[in-house]
Amino acid sequence: MCKGLAALPHSCLERGKEIKIKLGILLQKPDSVGDIVIPYNEKPEKPAKTHKPSLDEALQWRDSLDKLLQNNYGLASFKSFLKSEFSEENLEFWIACEDYKKIKSPAKMAEKAKQIYEEFIQTEAPKEVNIDHFTKDITMKNLVEPSLSSFDMAQKRIHALMEKDSLPCFVCSEFYQELIK
Repeated sequence: MCKGLAALPHSCLERGKEIKIKLGILLQKPDSVGDIVIPYNEKPEKPAKTHKPSLDEALQWRDSLDKLLQNNYGLASFKSFLKSEFSEENLEFWIACEDYKKIKSPAKMAEKAKQIYEEFIQTEAPKEVNIDHFTKDITMKNLVEPSLSSFDMAQKRIHALMEKDSLPCFVCSEFYQELIK
């Protein structure tokens, strides 16, 4: 595991708690066969239609998180790496914010803002991102009247965190090293 991920201990503890809860549920004996529910993802992730980047493109990712995030292949590789490190919540938050900025309808914007807040920002959120209290407070105030910039400060903080911690670890990983061979 990469030692550069500052939020790793918190993330590991949270993931451990989630796994413990899920295992506890699975280990309970059902009263009848009808009580057994096997969760599945209703919308399986479709792999992005991507082409392997040129060596030049891939080498640029070492110095630019933005170039990595703009490339579908790079984004998919980075996401796979973060999943292997149990730290994909920052990238998922960043992507959710990018999707949020594309919303035109105020009603849909408010709905998506609430979803992002509950999934990533609120204390004890399932995929809580590591942002300081000041940023969290500003974000919460911005959500009173959601706008396209409601999550900008939090997204910038998470981007900086990924750039400082996750990107250097990714560049050292087998995921990236295989691309630049």
